[in-house]
This record gives sequence, structure tokens and C-alpha cells, in this order.
Amino acid sequence: MKNLKPCYFLLFLFILSSCSEKKEEVKKVAKDKPLVVLPFQKMALNDITEFKEATENWKIGGSVYADRSKQNTLESTKGSGVLVNIPEEGKRGHLFTVFEHGDIDLELDVMIPKGSNSGIYFQGRYEVQLFDSWGVKEAQHSDMGGIYERWDASKEEGSEGYDGHAPKMNAAKAPGLWQHLKVIFHAPRFDASGTKTKNAWFEEVWLNGVLLHENVELTGPTRASAFEDEKAIGPIMIQGDHGPVAMKNIQYKRYYQKAIGFKNLVVQEYENTAKQFPDLESLDVITEAKADSIDLATVANNNSQKIFKYSGSMTIPDSGDYLFDIKVNGGAALLINNDTLISMNGEYNRDSLGPGKITLEKGDVPFTFIYNKHTPWRRYCELFVEGPGMQKYSLQKVIPMVGKEEVKLDFSIKVGSEPIAQRSFWMHEGIKRTHCISVGIPEGIHYTYDLKTGSLLQVWGGDFMDATKMWLSRGEKQLGEPEGFIVSLHGDPEFASLENEDSIWPDNSMENTDFKQQGYEFDIDGIPIFSYQINGSNVTNRMIPSDAERSIKRMITVDGTNEIWYKVADGEQIQELPDGTFIVNDESYYIDFFESAGLKPIVRNLNGKDELIVKIPAGKQNINYNIIW
Repeated sequence: MKNLKPCYFLLFLFILSSCSEKKEEVKKVAKDKPLVVLPFQKMALNDITEFKEATENWKIGGSVYADRSKQNTLESTKGSGVLVNIPEEGKRGHLFTVFEHGDIDLELDVMIPKGSNSGIYFQGRYEVQLFDSWGVKEAQHSDMGGIYERWDASKEEGSEGYDGHAPKMNAAKAPGLWQHLKVIFHAPRFDASGTKTKNAWFEEVWLNGVLLHENVELTGPTRASAFEDEKAIGPIMIQGDHGPVAMKNIQYKRYYQKAIGFKNLVVQEYENTAKQFPDLESLDVITEAKADSIDLATVANNNSQKIFKYSGSMTIPDSGDYLFDIKVNGGAALLINNDTLISMNGEYNRDSLGPGKITLEKGDVPFTFIYNKHTPWRRYCELFVEGPGMQKYSLQKVIPMVGKEEVKLDFSIKVGSEPIAQRSFWMHEGIKRTHCISVGIPEGIHYTYDLKTGSLLQVWGGDFMDATKMWLSRGEKQLGEPEGFIVSLHGDPEFASLENEDSIWPDNSMENTDFKQQGYEFDIDGIPIFSYQINGSNVTNRMIPSDAERSIKRMITVDGTNEIWYKVADGEQIQELPDGTFIVNDESYYIDFFESAGLKPIVRNLNGKDELIVKIPAGKQNINYNIIW
């Protein structure tokens, strides 16, 4: 579509796709193609050269193991890819990166042994705490993911610490499991004379998929920082003097406060009711005006049906790859250098097709941005960009809600002193499950079960359930969403008849006519017991959360006349540990069998992934194990 004129481009869009086709495309992209981001800078970890001179407590290993029952114990094997700290007497130095940073987006996986303590200091000054906080009920600033306090030794004893920030919830996994940390940090700002004009701040801190902090301002370096002053740049420091810690998959993006500018910007307004883009040359221009920014505030508070077309030039600060993304309630399109980069022709409900990638040279490039507000009450459109050294941001002014105060409705389902069972649709690995029941337990351990397949989908800790997509307005999506951090399980049928241990496990696309759901009943404590028949076997299934740790006990009884197989887990890699438990590495959780006499789990590899399965002989058998995370 190179060098296509805007009017013919719109006509082409009309011919190219229908609304229903585009909506189906959105579903396909969301399922098969995760959103693209510009690549991170990865730390190779083939040796220690990514860091400044290191003390002997730091080394590079191939794998690590931390026995979850042993205090401050970490073992590593020879190899590469994992950064390991095992402090000893006289060998307790901190580790500093060779690179220095101002604004940065940092991601990594970290393993904390039982009772261990470490920390990551941004610019060597501002600490995000790494600590074994598994089982902590009320997390403090000193717990995993907390922003550590500052310290003033001149204050009265007991009040020296201040400005610490506890995480919103305890999202720490069990010791010995890999945990994913993501932090967006902004350096303090200084004027030309070196005077600080703005404090440093953590824009976001995520742990295991849970947002722990948002826009937390830092008045100065936290306790035990490497430097007492504040600067525009500094190295990452990893604390090495407290306890063992391991890290892998370390990657980062450094940002330099760059932005795209506009020149010769003109906005045109057209009346329109069609969901598909018409030929704009066939419409009368209602208004035309010069603009200095993309500003859709004028349409945010009325029920008009219009098309807005912005055209002009973008000023690109650096040559390189750029990602543009549109999220829209209605329709939208973006052309750059007369090429169609993003086409959302039809009806979208705050959807995105995913970013469009384009390589641009430094300087001015022509562009056209079109927003089709074809439905009166839908008023949302936003254009985003990410580029080299440029954090993703919105290219337009924020749309205010003029004349009315925004009312935030809380559709969270809270668990009181008794368990709660809530039916809903549920998303599992990008697929909507329609026969789900979620169970919330007062101890703060919850799960979702698929009645159609007889399989446990997810377990999580923290708050229970967000019902916004079920109860807000018409609740079109009917989706429940967990409010804590989740561990996703395989979600396939849990029982199957296999010819042998090398047979392929059936997935949810294979309808099992021998499966008959028999419903569920509640025990005296309000916990549901699920029952079904499959291939001549009667199955009862009960999940009991622990009140002492983040784990859930599965108690399954199978009574049948034929041999049958049970699938416990699958993952990138499943290993049996020295203590007899199994670790599932892509989700990083433990499986601990107990009181399952005579049953021997098998780890097998099929189609590039490991599966943990158990052969169940005929007769009445019990399968009992804990899922620990």
C-alpha cells in the first residue's frame, strides 16, 4: 500500500475488511501473537564481565537449587546464565553493573532461599527489597518487593527509619522458586546548576505479575545505599552481604526523556455514522483548524458521531525502530510516510491490534491519524509510541471528563469468614472458559475450576475476585478476574485412557463423550466437592487451602474398573528435587505428593514440554498432593 493517497486508502480499507472480520482478527492476534515491545538489552551472564570488579561471593552458574526447608542454603552447578551470590566470612561484597542509568525499565528472575535477604539498589541508592517473605500476612517495607526505608541515626532510638513503602500485597513465592521482578524507575531531575528539581520515583514495581507500587516518590537514598548523594545517573547495585540470592534473565531499557514533536498539524472534522471508513473526499469538512497537538477532548463529552483526521509531520528525535499502538472505542487508522501502519476499520471496544513497527530516520516524516467515533456514547481513542531510548507514552492529550465527576465503582468480591463460590466465564491461557466456578477461602488462597473439563485452572493468593466485567453495565464479557497473583495450571482434562506412557494427552479440542459432569456439593466447612464420571471411573475432587502457607491440598478419589492416567502438571521443565517434591519451572511452583500409596509419578517429554503424569490402577485409589507457590 505504498504511496497510497489518503482518500483511496480509506476506500481500500472499506473493501478490504468488514467489521465482523476485523473483530475476529482481534481475537486471533490476542491469542496467537502477544503484544510486541522493542527489545530489551540482555545481560549475557556468560561470565562476570557485565559487572565491575566482583568479590569472591559472586559467580556465574548454570543452575541453582535452594532446599525450601533449609535456612540460607543455595547450591549451584557449573555453567552460565545464572548470577549467584553465596556470601561467606570475609566474602560479602556488593555487585555493581558496568553500565549506569537514569530512567530505566529493569526485568529479571530472582530466587531467594529460605530466610535470605538481599536487595537491588537503583543508581546504587534506592532499594527494592529482596527477602524471603513467604507466608507473611501483612507485608512491610522490609518484605519482598518493598521499597526500603531511609535512615537517620541522629533521631531518637526506634524512630531512625522513615519513608519506607510496604508492597500493596505479599506476592512473594515460596523459597527456592523463581520469581519475576519488573521495575520502572525514574532518576531525580537537576537544573543546569546541579540543583535537584524533582525527586527520584518508582513509576511501577511488579512482582510475579502483581503491581506492588505505583508512582512512589523517593526523598533521598534508602538505608545502606552505596552513595549518600544523588545524581542523574548511577549503576545498579545488588546487595551481597546479607544472604544468598540468584538471578537470571536480567534485561533492561534505558530511557532518555525523548519525545516525538509535531509540525504543520491540521485537524479536520467530518460528520459520519458508518462503522466502516468512507471515502473522506465524499464528505463535507465541518471544521478545519491548525493544531499544536492531538487533542480529542472536544469529543469526550458529547454524543456526536464524527471522524477526526489529523495530518502533518512528526519530528523523529533519533533514527531507529518505533512502535505505534492504537486503543480505540470505535475505529482508527495511522499512516506514516503514506504507508498504512495500523488499520482498525470497523467497531472496536477499547481494543488494540498490537503495535505497528516501523523504521524511521531522524527528522520530519508525514503522517495521518484518523479516529472514527461512529457510536455516540463511545468516546475513547488513544495513540501510543515507543522508540529508541523513548519510554512508551501517549501522543495525545489526556481526555478529561468535563462537567461530571468520575465515579469509581468497586465490583470486587470480598471473602468474609466463610468460603464463597462464584460462577463466571474465565480466561485461561488466552482462551475463554464458559463453565467455571471460582472458590474464595477466608485464608486468602483461592482457585478456579472448570466444570466442563473437570480440571483445576488457576490458584492464587491475596484478594479474591474482580467481577467488573460481569456486573458493570451489561457485563458483556461475563469474565471474572483474580485479584491476587496467580499460578496457571495445565487446564487440560485431568484424566485420560492412554495406551501407554508415551501416548499423547488429549486437549480441550477433543470432545470426550465418556465425560459426565455430576455437579458438586458443599462440605460442612463450605468447601465444594466436585464429582464426575470418565471412562468408567467415578472421580471426586476436593481442594483445601492451607491456613499456614501459600499452598492448596488436592484430594482426589478415583474408583473404576479400568486403568486410567492422571495428569498433574506440564511445563517447560519438570524436575524431581532431592527432597522428593517436583518443581514446575515455567510457572515455578512445587508439587508435593503425600499419602498416595503405590502411585509413582512419571516425568515425560512430549512435543517440547514436560508432563508429570500418574498411572492409576483399577479399583479405588487416592491421589493426594500439595500445590505450593
